[in-house]
Formats: sequence, C-alpha cells, structure tokens
Amino acid sequence: MPQYDPIARKVYVNLQVQNIFAVIDPATDKVVERYSVGQCKGNHGMALDPEHHRAFLACEENNLMTVFDLDKHTAIAFLPLADGPDVIKFDAGLSRIYVACYSGALSVFHQDDPDHYRKLEDFRVQHAVHSLAVDPKTHRVYTPEQEEDGKPVARMVVYEAVTGP
Repeated sequence: MPQYDPIARKVYVNLQVQNIFAVIDPATDKVVERYSVGQCKGNHGMALDPEHHRAFLACEENNLMTVFDLDKHTAIAFLPLADGPDVIKFDAGLSRIYVACYSGALSVFHQDDPDHYRKLEDFRVQHAVHSLAVDPKTHRVYTPEQEEDGKPVARMVVYEAVTGP
C-alpha cells in the first residue's frame, strides 16, 4: 500500500517480507532510503500524517500498529491491534487512526500529539471486514462487508464518528 507524501514529495512503501520501510524519490523513481520498522512484523497497511511527519503501519504478523517518525527514521510507538489488521486510515480532523481487522473489529486510536497515541477501542464489526475509507469532511468511516454472521453479503456500512464523553 504505497503512499505519496505531498509535503515531503516522497513515496513510502512497506517491504513487508523484510520488515522494512522504504522511501522512493518520485523524481528519479529510485529507492533512496530503507529503514527497519522495529518490532513490527509484516508491515502491510500504511497511512500518513504528512503534517506531523508520521506514518502509521498495520503489522499483520504480530497485530501491532506502529507509529513511524519520518524525520528520525524510526518507529516511536507500538500499540496492540485486534487480530488480522489490514487497511489503516488517518483522519487528521479528529486525530484518529482506524485499522480494519479481519477478525471483526475496527481498532481505533487517538493521536494526542505527534509523539503520543492511545487506543480508544476495538469496535466490533462483522468478521472479514478488512478495508475501510474515511471521509475527511464528515469523519464518516465506510467499511464494505462481505459476510453477515457467516453468510455472504455485499454491502457498505457507514459509521458516524463519536466525539466527546
């Protein structure tokens, strides 16, 4: 899941099998840097916070969300995820990170500031929900469902973000 950073003007890519985070210069189409992702194993999904120079990695082999500092080139936080993480998205307006997990949960985190993160919840959804999209204006979270209680379905579910106490 490569991501383009419009501020740094770089492309970031997970080299999942090697547990490496790679940086590509799109002007030359060359890999210019490779960094270890620390204790993250199987770095698959990725989202960016370009304003704060952070990448969020979904580590599918050990169910962690890794926060990667793009300036220091190192992982700065590891937070537990529900089983089977896949797609990860960042909602800059709410400072939230959402991770769709195949086991039937959306793991939700809050960015208190660029160096501090906390888990809000593992929100239960249908099994096999492993992708999502976030609308940055409405903060709605969209998840396609392919199962309902083990039976095949094809539908989009829309969740409203809850804020406040």
